[in-house]
Amino acid sequence: MVYLNKNAFMGNLDIVLIVIIGANILMSLKGFNDFSFFEKYKFNIGGIRRGEQIRMLSSGFLHVDTMHLFFNMFTLYFFAPVVLGFMGNIKFLIIYFGSLLVGNLFSLFFHKDEYYYSAVGASGAVSGIIYAGILFRPDMSLYLMFIPIPIPAYIFGIGYLLYSIFGMKNRVGNIGHDAHFGGAVGGYVITLMFAPWLFQENPLMIGLLAIPIIILFVLQRLGKL
Repeated sequence: MVYLNKNAFMGNLDIVLIVIIGANILMSLKGFNDFSFFEKYKFNIGGIRRGEQIRMLSSGFLHVDTMHLFFNMFTLYFFAPVVLGFMGNIKFLIIYFGSLLVGNLFSLFFHKDEYYYSAVGASGAVSGIIYAGILFRPDMSLYLMFIPIPIPAYIFGIGYLLYSIFGMKNRVGNIGHDAHFGGAVGGYVITLMFAPWLFQENPLMIGLLAIPIIILFVLQRLGKL
């Protein structure tokens, strides 16, 4: 779990954030208790290739269990106000859903021949919001669960993507590393499209956060993933 230090920018709980968290809770609870609903709307390569594109969106509102749901929503709760404060509701929603879709597109690309491959969770969307927050506030500190030392946001960002590349390459754990990475890339790119002034204010940070993205595409071109 990741959360901000108490000095990070935090606004009031916005109605957009309430609706997103509420939708995640309601759909996840439905999925916990209705196996056919869960199977119909989860991310599944076979289903998507049969034309069920709704899974690209609906899977982002389903979770494996209450802990999975809590971690994603808790992280979103802390990072969303940073992005909302800079971008407003509409652009925040575009970053959120854009990151969700880009994350699932990464999963579709890297697992396109694995018809059985399935995944659920808002992690791609949340990763995009985390990266948008880092772009706006690279000076903020983050805390990881069980690690009491504050970590600079940009260090966390670079390390997060490098670990995602490692996880993708080595299939580490039952985790959709490609969706996490894709979501972060989505948040990074969409945010810079909406806020080009960041190139003048934080060019070094933008370049540093781009390093893992470049590494991923080089490895993919070389056939190492």
